[in-house]
Amino acid sequence: MIDEKHLDSIRLSSTPVGQRVVATLILSPNYHLFQRVDIRLENPERIPRDETVIFAMNHTDRYNYWPFQYRLWRLRYPFTTVWAKGKYYRNRIVGKILDACNVIPVPSMGYLVEEFYRERFGRKIGPEEYRAVKDWIDGRADAAVSTAKLGSEAAALFTRGVIEHLKDYHQLLMEKVAELSTKAVREWNLNLIIFPEGTRSLRLGTGRTGLAQIALYSGKKVVPVGCNNSDRVYRGHSPFAKSGTITYRVGEPLSVEGRLKEFRITEPFKLFSRESQQKYRDQFEGVTQVVMDSLNELLDARHRRPENG
Repeated sequence: MIDEKHLDSIRLSSTPVGQRVVATLILSPNYHLFQRVDIRLENPERIPRDETVIFAMNHTDRYNYWPFQYRLWRLRYPFTTVWAKGKYYRNRIVGKILDACNVIPVPSMGYLVEEFYRERFGRKIGPEEYRAVKDWIDGRADAAVSTAKLGSEAAALFTRGVIEHLKDYHQLLMEKVAELSTKAVREWNLNLIIFPEGTRSLRLGTGRTGLAQIALYSGKKVVPVGCNNSDRVYRGHSPFAKSGTITYRVGEPLSVEGRLKEFRITEPFKLFSRESQQKYRDQFEGVTQVVMDSLNELLDARHRRPENG
């Protein structure tokens, strides 16, 4: 489980052994020997070499950041760290590999609900009960409505006190994620890859504000990167690419001295805290909108958000 202990144990590296091993022994032969993968990086000059940045990328498939990392490695840009869902760490071996590859696990509230239930009962929570608990946490339903949809075991487990505990614990974990992320770009010479949608989608979806908060807090530039056609190269769950062409279009860097200036926050604030998210909601949402609009312009038609989106 992704908990305080796990996040405290993470040691990011400016030259991660795991990434170099994967690139040399897996990606290179996969892309050039067993298959023919053409990785095109348009406008690479927009990626600074003298400072670290936050890459905002759409998330078409499980592995669409791998070819991008590989291309940057071949071009001798700084290494990267990337946010990944906590659920991928349920397999201990996979978790160890991700840790070695400089990945930062991001435990969602939904992940904590599932793990809390699994730890108590030894099985996965049912979809209806999960939805009821999440609606309660997210404020889409009150306690009485949500509790009425729970079985006796879940109702006894998810009390009002437990719900508040989960909220507080999630905030604590996200503060640790924020600390790792800011140290990565400020101290460890790492670029940070974030999928602002927070989930996979062939078409660009709605952005969440996590990236915006990190950008405004750290002062680092956001570089939008549109990933096109990776889903046709990485099909399904297989980590091995098929032959094809993947195009990464790099957008103009967005900075708090430039297009994001109107959203700049001049006083200290606590990342991912409820207070900050309420007080600076307009700034966080404003940055997110600019990033998503910029990202949409870098995508092929099949990946752009729907016209009414």
